[in-house]
Amino acid sequence: MSEPAADKRKVKSIFVEGPILPERIAASIAAHQSRTGIGAHDIFLGQVRADVVDGRSVAAIEYSAYVPMAEEAMHRIREETFALWDLSCMHVYHSLGRVEAGAICLFVFVSAPHRQAAFDACRHVVEGIKAHLPVFGREVFEDQGHQWKTNR
Repeated sequence: MSEPAADKRKVKSIFVEGPILPERIAASIAAHQSRTGIGAHDIFLGQVRADVVDGRSVAAIEYSAYVPMAEEAMHRIREETFALWDLSCMHVYHSLGRVEAGAICLFVFVSAPHRQAAFDACRHVVEGIKAHLPVFGREVFEDQGHQWKTNR
């Protein structure tokens, strides 16, 4: 059973200031226990890596975005994903501002009656976010130098 059509048409805010805290992730999971038509959840957690670039370690990433455009792009990804798979619900949160190495910066949570739809849809959403959302990351090094991050 999919979400009601009215919910699917609404552009939702996905951005949170700072890291995505474990309590938010746990609360999202716990809130779905009463939805007994759900048989599977798939979760993707993006974490800031302490990459070493030219001998300098990344201490944090400072995320910025063109928010209206990003939320509209996420809305299109969401609608497309619901059209392709039988899903129960989807939640996406992306950090803005400074996120220290080791902290979570992206949370994608997809629920469906069956596991394969949850797996496939979650991957589709993550790849869509990486390809289409105008979100920018400035890597901040331990020495406070910085560079703009490029996705691999």
